[in-house]
Parts: sequence; C-alpha cells; structure tokens
Amino acid sequence: MIGIGVLKGMWVTLRQFIGTYPAGRWLLKRAGLPEGDGLCTIEYPEVKQQHAERHRVFPFLVYDATPDNLRCVACKICEQECPPQCIHIVGPAKDEQGRPLKTHGRTYPLRFDIDVSICMSCRICVDVCPFDAIEMDNAHEISSGGRFQELNYTKEQLLKSADYFQKIKPTEAAVVDQRLAAKAKKSAPPSSS
Repeated sequence: MIGIGVLKGMWVTLRQFIGTYPAGRWLLKRAGLPEGDGLCTIEYPEVKQQHAERHRVFPFLVYDATPDNLRCVACKICEQECPPQCIHIVGPAKDEQGRPLKTHGRTYPLRFDIDVSICMSCRICVDVCPFDAIEMDNAHEISSGGRFQELNYTKEQLLKSADYFQKIKPTEAAVVDQRLAAKAKKSAPPSSS
C-alpha cells in the first residue's frame, strides 16, 4: 500500500511529541507503548551534549609525534574526490631542481586548506585517503565573525596529533593503528639471521 511508510513516520513523530508531556507519557504507558524520555533539552553551554564516537563535524590532518611528521603526502586524492570541492592542496614541496622534498621519509604539502563553510562532512576524504592522514573531528563549537577567510582553515589550523585522534575516537584509531602497523611491517626490510 502506497504511503504506509509516511504514516509510520508520522506515528513515530506523534508518539515522540506526546511523550514530551507528563500526561502524554501517562497515556502512552496506559496504552502499553514506549513512554519516551520526555523533554530532551540540555542546559547548554553549562552541560555539553555527549556524542557518539562516530559523530563527525569537520576533517583535520593527523600528524605523528611532531607537526612536521605529517601523514599527508599531498597525493591530492581527497581533493579530487571531495563532492563540494572544499579541499585545496598545493604541493608536494619541491627543491630548486624540481625534486620532491621529504621529511620523515614522506613528501608533504606546501598548503592544505579546507573551506569549512562548504564542507558537508560527508567523510569521503577520510575513506579515500590511503595514508590515513585525514580524519573527522567531533568538535562542533566552531564560530567566526565572517563568512569567508575565517572559515578557510589552513594546514596549521587543521593539524592535530595522532594522540588527539586516539583520545576522541579510540575504536577507529585502533583500527587505523593496526592498518599502519601492518603497512610498516610489510615495507620493513627483511631482517637477516
């Protein structure tokens, strides 16, 4: 029957609305239906809402140990795959002869900018990065006085440590660490016995 999904959705909305009032919760309890939690307002900013680990807001760049040990190698895959085209990368850095410069054995971007005013937090950049260099943050309290340059985050503003990533998303960070350890083990030269 056409429209049954719409009717189910409307019933869920109505039940949630009724459950916000004490008399409504009493009525739902008498009908044998789930009562709901009542009002779900929090006293912000005194009380901060707790988010799930998979909560995502905007991307950030991950570095290991020190900020110059950036995981990003300026491959530009995230820039190419970004649906709103909010990622802009210049690089990799090169010397006078045009050879790529390396730090900690990796090339690095000269510039890495994300325009968070158009980022839609889709996570595609995270999923396509073969170096696990970009991850999603869950810090959502971001504001600025302007709409343009203030919301264009530079590489320096986007840098956050791998320890920070492990702190905010321990489950996801453990998976990434296992993957990086497996890559390092595979690329390590064989030991001679």
